[in-house]
Amino acid sequence: MAGLSHTLVLCAYGFFSNLRPSEPFLTAYLMGPDKNLTETQVVNEIYPVWTYSYLVLLFPIFLATDYLRYKPVLILQATSLVVTYVMLLKAQGLPAMQLLEFFFGLATASEVAYYSYIYSVVEPAQYQRVTGYCRSITLFGSAAGSLAGQLLLSVAKVQLVHLVIFTLTTAAVASVAPWFLPMPKRSLFFHKSTGPVLKKPRSSSTALLEKEESESPPPTSQDSSAMSRSSETGSGSGLMKVLRLLFDDFLKCYRCRSLLAWSLWWALATCGYFQVINYAQALWENIRPSQYHEIYNGYVETISTLLGALAAMLVGYLPVSWSMWGELALCVLSLLMAGCVFAMDTLGNIWLCYSCYVLFRATYMLLITMATFQIAASLTMQRYALVFGVNTFMALLLQALLTVVVVDSAGLGLDVFTQFLIYGGYFAVISVVFLLAGLCNLATRRRSEPQPDVLATRRGEAESDCSPVS
Repeated sequence: MAGLSHTLVLCAYGFFSNLRPSEPFLTAYLMGPDKNLTETQVVNEIYPVWTYSYLVLLFPIFLATDYLRYKPVLILQATSLVVTYVMLLKAQGLPAMQLLEFFFGLATASEVAYYSYIYSVVEPAQYQRVTGYCRSITLFGSAAGSLAGQLLLSVAKVQLVHLVIFTLTTAAVASVAPWFLPMPKRSLFFHKSTGPVLKKPRSSSTALLEKEESESPPPTSQDSSAMSRSSETGSGSGLMKVLRLLFDDFLKCYRCRSLLAWSLWWALATCGYFQVINYAQALWENIRPSQYHEIYNGYVETISTLLGALAAMLVGYLPVSWSMWGELALCVLSLLMAGCVFAMDTLGNIWLCYSCYVLFRATYMLLITMATFQIAASLTMQRYALVFGVNTFMALLLQALLTVVVVDSAGLGLDVFTQFLIYGGYFAVISVVFLLAGLCNLATRRRSEPQPDVLATRRGEAESDCSPVS
């Protein structure tokens, strides 16, 4: 019963913190009479601050979340969102908007607390169910916020500033929820449970990874002495002990070939995805200026979010052997995403641009959900928290590099149309990379066709999610 009440409070927080009617119209608001900023200031000087802040804060927040046991970081996230929208409503000028992006980056980096808190207060048997609840409610909140913003703008004819007030109100309501959550007694790394270790059910890929570890050579005398020293100093240096544990698990996880492939796609595609959704509003503003035309960004965000959620739900029903055709599927669908971005950039029609954006987001949601399943199926809870964090960090690192070169005024400071031309080429390169990987995978399988007497055994290994890197 306690776990259910905690889940309800967490879902309420997820819903209201993502109910943001002003979000689809942020660029129009900043460039409108309320803030009177230029496109260059918004695109090349303000938005990049979010990318840099998210990157710099992600790893410290990840460690702080576990050390502080989630609840304080949830409160920090809720407070950061309130500060963000207070500044969006009241503050003026370029420096103030850059500081606003820093607070929003802090709130975004703190989302790790939301998605990991529940694992500390419910039993492992409920992990999948409550994860579905929490992720679904955030998507529903985002879609509801976008739809509400569009209806208020188109039907009620409210001003954009009123959408910001609405968003600030929902953020304030959301900030109350974390205070009603209990402080967990355990966490994944710093505060482990002293009772029996709780594990999720063993999948075939989990068993293979454990088999690989059990067949590793025994530690040498140097390794043993190092482990001994680590044990002796563990109580005095908890942070170093956790960092060592994370690094050792990092090396073990990324030795798996399929995990490495899915993680590579995750990092590369998420980088491009963030860039496209961050600057899509600026592209739409150029194609159909909000000062002269009615805009429908809210409807587009609502449809793309719901369609993305539907695509994510349908992943488990696709009859695809991902171990054999995964790289080629990533190639084809990445090429589709590249085509969507090129079409958004070159066609110059707002309705085609909206349609391509919806298809782009749905395709990404489909693939990122598949990548999540493929990675999580072969790992324990501690390890997939680590792998997801590393993948996100690598995506942000690539995004920061792309931003500083292409977007930032300190770099090339390109206009939004040239940016999207580069993003389309970026996804085309991803497609080529996984085309080559898929062809190499098929060629390797064909060269090493099993004998009839071992066919059944090898078939079982081929379907595994985690074949070690040779």
